[in-house]
Amino acid sequence: MRKKLCIFTAVLLICLLALTGCSSGTNTSSGEVTVAPSELAKQLAQETVTSDTLNEVSADIVASTYFVDMDQIEASSVYMSTAASACEVAVIQCKDSSYVSEVQDLLQTRVDNQTTLYSSYNATETQKLEAAILRTSGNYVVLCVCDDTETAENILSKAGF
Repeated sequence: MRKKLCIFTAVLLICLLALTGCSSGTNTSSGEVTVAPSELAKQLAQETVTSDTLNEVSADIVASTYFVDMDQIEASSVYMSTAASACEVAVIQCKDSSYVSEVQDLLQTRVDNQTTLYSSYNATETQKLEAAILRTSGNYVVLCVCDDTETAENILSKAGF
């Protein structure tokens, strides 16, 4: 009986692993996320921010706001508010994974600086910044400061973050 149970468990485990390998998610076989930064950023901006309208900004603004080296960036899409709120969405794809950690640190610095700024006059926005979502996967870094973090987490989860 114990031998049959072990065989059954092994077969079940193999089946589960096979199904995982056949999933249609956004992960590549190496486990890295492959998404279009423009599509993910637009979806996050449209579906998670209700208190403000975010607009996509140029690469020059991305470089000067986050202090990233644009020569190290493969693609990026950033949506920012008009300063009426702290909401913003950034999806940055680095050319090389060795730059991801630095971009993550730069985005965290942005959140910290914005928290300090907003704490002096708008506590509601400070709460959004304290709940900011900062994720990395493969060559990607995502920052989402929004009204609906639950929806943002679901979107990012489906994208493989």
